[in-house]
Amino acid sequence: MTSSRPRIGITLGDPAGIGPEVARKAAGAPAVLAVCEPVLYGSDGSKAIAVPIGHVSAEAGRASHASVERAARDALAGTIHGIATAPIAKEAWTLAGLPWIGHTDFLAELTSASEVRMLFYSERLTVVLATVHVALADVPILLTEECLETTIELTHSELPKFGISNPRLAVAGLNPHAGERGLMGNEDAEIIMPVVARCRARGIQVIGPIPGDTVFLRAVNGEFDAVVACYHDQGLIPVKLVAFGQAVNVTLGLPIVRTSVDHGTAFDIAGEDRADPSSMIAAVLLAAQLATVRAVAERTD
Repeated sequence: MTSSRPRIGITLGDPAGIGPEVARKAAGAPAVLAVCEPVLYGSDGSKAIAVPIGHVSAEAGRASHASVERAARDALAGTIHGIATAPIAKEAWTLAGLPWIGHTDFLAELTSASEVRMLFYSERLTVVLATVHVALADVPILLTEECLETTIELTHSELPKFGISNPRLAVAGLNPHAGERGLMGNEDAEIIMPVVARCRARGIQVIGPIPGDTVFLRAVNGEFDAVVACYHDQGLIPVKLVAFGQAVNVTLGLPIVRTSVDHGTAFDIAGEDRADPSSMIAAVLLAAQLATVRAVAERTD
């Protein structure tokens, strides 16, 4: 980074949704311009794609994917210092024949990242997901000791970039009452507890499993810096309840900085110029902050 302000790529997301609107609003926001140089990425970098507004389509899926790929490749090359992505429609990517569910797994493959996780950051509550876009029935199968241990370790190592030097972590229980000593499932005792013990033995400040109906309240009250959630809705319902519009999706484990909004494409209000850009602005601001931290770390290595 040669200037005091990092260059942050902002992808326009699905062109049929509110992505282009919130991206452009964020790029022009005074708070954004004060800390970074925003660079907008459309599908081909020059013109808008004509797609039916408010509808899922393969063409829109191809367009949104192309903008993400261009931005990510520029970030890898150092042309920009991070990316903030507007929302895509996962169904549109599928219709376009793309093999990825969304941003996270595509960026992991493109950047050759071995392990990535979704973190949702806000001032009131920060959550990291151990499993993401999978059926609820598959969560107990996918929540292995290796998966959970990697999630805890990655969270512990990445949170200092957010200004949290020695993060206090909690792991939410998978089952009601964290299993109640096996009365409501054995995963908490057989998977979560051994992993937490091993991580604590290595000096990581983590406790759990803590019942999911209390752990997020305790985090909001300041007892923990982040909560590791076992599955998608377990973590995102509390985040969106307390910080919708201010929360930022961050991909941990990538060699580039990537943030995103905490909402979807909102096809129902697309093209009406009334989408709230708050989360997009927050995503760009956090990307600029993380890019600056990374640049300082690289200079001191």
